[in-house]
Amino acid sequence: MEYYAHKMDGKKQYLKDHLEQTAALAKEFAVDSMKAIACAAGKYHDLGKYGLTFQKERLENDRSVKYEHSSPGAIELGKSVLTAEQKAILPMLQYCIMGHHSGLPDGGTNSDTADDGTLHGRLKREYTGKNDYSAYKNEIKIEFPEINELLNDLMSDDCRELMEKYAFFTRYIFSCLTDADYLDTEKVYNPDIDRELKSDFETAYTLLDKRRENFPTDTELQRSRTRLLEQALRNLADSKSISILNMPTGSGKTYCSLKLAFEKIRSSGKKRIIYVIPYTSIIEQTAKELNKIFGNCVDVLQHHSNYSFEPDKNASDEEKSTAEKLHRSTENWNAPIIVTTSVQFFQSLYHYRSSSLRKLHNMADSVIIFDEVHLLPVELLQPCLRAIGYITKYLNSEAIFLSATMPDYSELFRRYMPGCEFSELISDKSDFAYYNKCKYTYLKDADYESVAEKSQGFRSSLIVVNKKKAAAEIYNLLSGNRFHLSAFMTPQHRTDVIKKIRTCLKNEEQVTVVSTSLIEAGVDLDFEAVFREAAGLDSILQSGGRCNREGRNESGSVYIFDTGEKMKGEFEIRTEIVRELLEEGYDISSDAAVREYYERLFKNYDGSIEDNTIYKTGMEFDRIPFRKYAESFRFINEDTVSVVINNCDKANETLQQVRSGGLKYKRELQKYSVSLRVHGEFDVAMANGIISEFADGVYVLGNKDYYKPETGLDLYMADDKNV
Repeated sequence: MEYYAHKMDGKKQYLKDHLEQTAALAKEFAVDSMKAIACAAGKYHDLGKYGLTFQKERLENDRSVKYEHSSPGAIELGKSVLTAEQKAILPMLQYCIMGHHSGLPDGGTNSDTADDGTLHGRLKREYTGKNDYSAYKNEIKIEFPEINELLNDLMSDDCRELMEKYAFFTRYIFSCLTDADYLDTEKVYNPDIDRELKSDFETAYTLLDKRRENFPTDTELQRSRTRLLEQALRNLADSKSISILNMPTGSGKTYCSLKLAFEKIRSSGKKRIIYVIPYTSIIEQTAKELNKIFGNCVDVLQHHSNYSFEPDKNASDEEKSTAEKLHRSTENWNAPIIVTTSVQFFQSLYHYRSSSLRKLHNMADSVIIFDEVHLLPVELLQPCLRAIGYITKYLNSEAIFLSATMPDYSELFRRYMPGCEFSELISDKSDFAYYNKCKYTYLKDADYESVAEKSQGFRSSLIVVNKKKAAAEIYNLLSGNRFHLSAFMTPQHRTDVIKKIRTCLKNEEQVTVVSTSLIEAGVDLDFEAVFREAAGLDSILQSGGRCNREGRNESGSVYIFDTGEKMKGEFEIRTEIVRELLEEGYDISSDAAVREYYERLFKNYDGSIEDNTIYKTGMEFDRIPFRKYAESFRFINEDTVSVVINNCDKANETLQQVRSGGLKYKRELQKYSVSLRVHGEFDVAMANGIISEFADGVYVLGNKDYYKPETGLDLYMADDKNV
């Protein structure tokens, strides 16, 4: 009898060929210490397909026939006569083989039954009669892989460290297996598919250098950017696997980090650059700049919720082909330059499904830049730092931490990244003085009316507040040439407004801007004065970076105004620490204040940081809760729903394409949408009939009167809740 792995539309693949080819691909994907176990996972992952139910009923007649083929390979490996060391590694292989379709299972306990979806439960399943798969023995021989190198990497005297590494290596092997399985199957059904992207790093390096030639050097501040870059490049030669790039706001961190990444690519032969950014607005701006520089020699993948891979109507055949290839590369991140969100990066690392974990093995041999690294959620610092540590220590990657308000992570590195070395790329900070361009003043008992009035005493001023409602209130208090920015405006609307603001500033017109915190990162505007509502120190200093940014004036004015309004959760804790520092007389922009701020913040969260681990006392390798931990790992705590603002021809055209079944256009709608919190703004809008469901999962603003040209969505017309 001939056994097939796949058979459809006249195309077929022999099962033995699929197992061997998947094994070879998985081995190719893996780092040296894990090649043998990745190969074994590929070779035994589909043993269950030797069952007659699969071969005669599912493949030949009815694809809806239920037949669970993922457990047999794990079961058969468990029947082998193994040494104590092999028994320790056995669950790693079993998790991967069992989960290659449904995702990594929880380990469970010995009391689980065959009906449970856990590792222990599924190992108890029996395959008899037509489900018997023992015919595999005629074609495949079970041999336990060589594991000595892997065992060396796993060695640890600390139980938690051992279990965390075991879980990480399991996810990594799972990534190698699932990507290999998918790509080998793809060759059967789509043998002519093209995934090759442009990756001429040498030309890109030259183009990046040419970009530097155009940097202005008119002021001492501008010349200091060059000196800081040259210092970082000098120290790069002695840098460790984790480089700390602590540079002031406006000092050219983005360019500097890219230059460093390309130097590492040239010197160490790394395969790709992964740029991890907290905000989609910065991603779009960064990716646009990268495409402008490298578009003809290196393809840049944007992977975030706002990006549409649908090419323009007038796109050339080559542009359409590139868009298709980039879209496919979101599956596994096999791209030369990737720009993505912190959410996408870390939630992928700790997910249990193959759709997310397929990317993990392509994080190896990479230079990974973590922009605004101080914005990592404090409670998630242990898993985030562990993941970075394992990727750099075991997967031959290097990381660059980038921030203008860099926390001192050294103690957390020691705890959660043992054996990982890090180095500071900026040791001489004398040039930092050029970026102390502002005087910070604390307005302790303030109100919105007084802030609005004071702001209009300057030719150009920016007011940054914590809530969207406050931004709208202050906007209505302002007179003259005024602008509003908040997340209640669509991304396209905000882009248009920022262009108008830039024009006003360039022409030295009188202008006042009120915004939420979205202006604090990636929006390079320069004001005479900035007013920042009390918040975390990093937020205050980011806002301050928009004051006298180019140092054209002798000094700028930054006012921290405090209305006494209490916020929630971590935001309030950060704000209260700043209040303490101000009361104690700290210069809020000093290095001493930054150090003290993060020391108090980390101390406040020490218990929750320490507890956020997949390990529980007494846990064994076959009881790791992959799914439960993945479900608890939430980078963003609030769920949101996008609502389309159908107030332009392009938005309407895209909606009609979605209605006609073009779900691929849904992502394009993000440009014309606002995000509402599920248990807050969205509920208010639904209850008042402001929005309605246009198509499956697509919501549209029903009454356009609720979207104002100046301030965007105005839910307060219907309900005065604090949204």
